[in-house]
Amino acid sequence: MTADRVLILGAGFIGRALAQRLAADERTVTLISRSAPISHLNGVDWQQGRLDDRNLLRELLPHSCAVVHAATTSTPGRYPHQPAREAEENLLPLLHLLEILGQYPGIPLLYLSSGGALYGNPTSLPVTERQPPAPLSYHAAGKAASEHFLGVFARQGHTVTVLRPANAYGPGQPLKAGFGVIRTLLEHTKCGSLMDIWGDGETVRDYLYIDDLIRACMHALAAPTSGTFNVGSGTGINLNDLCQLAECITGRPLQVRHHPARGVDVKAVVLDSAALRLHYGWQPMVTLEQGMRTTWEWLQALP
Repeated sequence: MTADRVLILGAGFIGRALAQRLAADERTVTLISRSAPISHLNGVDWQQGRLDDRNLLRELLPHSCAVVHAATTSTPGRYPHQPAREAEENLLPLLHLLEILGQYPGIPLLYLSSGGALYGNPTSLPVTERQPPAPLSYHAAGKAASEHFLGVFARQGHTVTVLRPANAYGPGQPLKAGFGVIRTLLEHTKCGSLMDIWGDGETVRDYLYIDDLIRACMHALAAPTSGTFNVGSGTGINLNDLCQLAECITGRPLQVRHHPARGVDVKAVVLDSAALRLHYGWQPMVTLEQGMRTTWEWLQALP
C-alpha cells in the first residue's frame, strides 16, 4: 500500500485549516487530538489520542508520507508561573513523538513553532532567523527547547522543517482567552463588550492571514527540507492602530480597558520571511485590511 497519508497532530486553528486544505486537494488526512474538533471537517479522518500515543502512531505511520506537529496547550500568558506544566504538556510529548518517529526515517516532520514569541524583544526589525531566541514566557521557552531537540533529530538524518509563524488569524479561529487578538477584538466589537488590554497598546505585532500560512505549510509538505523559516507579513502594527482599523472595518466602536503591562508580552516583533520566499517562492497575498474584513464577514455570519 502506498504511503500517502498526511498525519496532523493537533486540532487547533492551524491544524484544522491545514487539514481542510489538504482534504480539498483530495489528500488523505488524519487528524489526531485529545478532543474532537469544534466543527466537522469534510474528508478528514479524526482520531482521538495523544500525539505520543505509541499504539495509534504505529498503526498510522506506516501509511503516512508526512507528519505535521501543530499542537500546543499554552499561550505566552497562560502559565506564567508554571514551567513544569509547559514541559509536561508540550515538550515531553514532542520528545516521545520523536522517539517513535525515529523508527520511520523516511517520513518528514513539519513543526509549527512561534515567530511571534520566540525572539522576545529583537535587537532589530524585521527579525531574521539568524536572531537567537530570547523567550520572555515559558510558552516561548518551550518552543525554543523544542526547536533544539528537533535540530538534533535533523542532524541524526531526519527531515525536519520548522516554520515560525507570526500571529495567525482568519475565519475559523475560535475565541480563546489570551489567544488571537484580532478574533478577540472583532468579537468585542460585535458584542459591544469591553476588551482588556495589558499595557499602553503600543506593542507591535506582525499578523498573518491563515490562508497565507497554510500556503507556506503546503510548500513545505510538497518539498520537505531541513530548515527553519519565518512566516510573516513583514509589516507591523501596534495594538491601538489595530483597534482603530477594526472600528473602521466594522463601523462600530470598540471599548477597551487598560491594565498594567505583563512581563511575558513582547514589545515589538515583525518577521523577515526572505528565507522562505527565496527557498519556496512564498509571499503573503492577503493584506491586513483584507484579512480582517473577511474575518469580520465570517464572524457576522455565525449564529
